[in-house]
Amino acid sequence: MSRQEPNIMVVAGETSGDAHTAEVVRAIRERRPGATFFGVGGEQLRAAGAQLEVHADELSVMGIVEVLRHYPRLRRILKRLQRLLAERRPDLLLVTDLPDFNLRLAATAQALGIPVLYYVSPQVWAWRSKRVKVIRERVDAMAVLFPFEVPIYEAAGVPVRFVGHPLVETTPTDRDPAAARAALGLPAEGPVVGLLPGSRRGEIAQLMPPLADAAARVRRSHPDATFVIPVAPSMDRDAITGPLAAAGVEATLVDSSAFHDAVAAADAVASASGTATLEVALMETPLVVTYRVAPLTYAILRRLVKLDHVSLVNIVAERGVVKEFIQDEATGANLAGELERLLDDRDYAEGIRAELAGLRARLGEGRAAAGVADWALELVDARAER
Repeated sequence: MSRQEPNIMVVAGETSGDAHTAEVVRAIRERRPGATFFGVGGEQLRAAGAQLEVHADELSVMGIVEVLRHYPRLRRILKRLQRLLAERRPDLLLVTDLPDFNLRLAATAQALGIPVLYYVSPQVWAWRSKRVKVIRERVDAMAVLFPFEVPIYEAAGVPVRFVGHPLVETTPTDRDPAAARAALGLPAEGPVVGLLPGSRRGEIAQLMPPLADAAARVRRSHPDATFVIPVAPSMDRDAITGPLAAAGVEATLVDSSAFHDAVAAADAVASASGTATLEVALMETPLVVTYRVAPLTYAILRRLVKLDHVSLVNIVAERGVVKEFIQDEATGANLAGELERLLDDRDYAEGIRAELAGLRARLGEGRAAAGVADWALELVDARAER
């Protein structure tokens, strides 16, 4: 493959990883228009021009117990991708998140002499810190989203760069609730609550029932409340509308492309823990965070995870800015209580907005995709010169 036309294998799972990697693909193509890409991703990577051998939905499994249940299928996918690495010999393996899966694939790439660039670090600062040693053996370059991750990898001898968080560049700052409501056809008056149940099937199954219950409780105390839910094409709408119908609540479902309008329109948001919480925070919309996994998964994680906070908002802020209701506390009553406080206590909500306003400075200056693209091509060119 010529210097101008690198062939790169990409592996990205879930909605955020698909989006981040798609931006990197576009940035590489700006620099090398003839670059080709194949591997694992979702619709955004497909739109960016990557040839999908496996759709990201097939890797969309959360939790330890759930992974064990789907292990045979995941192993078959891994074997298929390992064969593709051996057959096509790409110039680079670019992997995003999915540590257990991607580190196994990275070992195959290393054995074949294919450099590995890892984008979006595993949460070694939260649990399974010994994975850093595995990463040192299997990864040539680690591009991280948070500045506090850099010294962890430097101490382990892993080449690392803080590229900043891509959401800094892609999340709008000109929040206009009235315009957003008009764009979505939402009422101009009355409270609007955003519900974000996550993008994975398992997340939606776990979180929609308490979110729907919370919405029903908020509707009783605020009869003029409106609920809005951004829905990605890959999400099961029935899994969202079913719990809402059971709770007797109507909500406006909008396409995920209108995510920013939905968050801007909302007076408060209840969100699954994950990347979406950062996006909501960067738009300075007050929120409450929730999460649930299988009981056995949670029992195991409680022993392994060493963090004071679960949500990225609080982890990045290094203090409890927003309320978190996790596992047994993830109830409709708890979520509704916090949502009602955010709607009714103006000083409380404005205090959270002020805290959220300082979060952007902690996440870099933007241009994350450009930084990853530059490093990717450095690795490709260095390999070509050997």
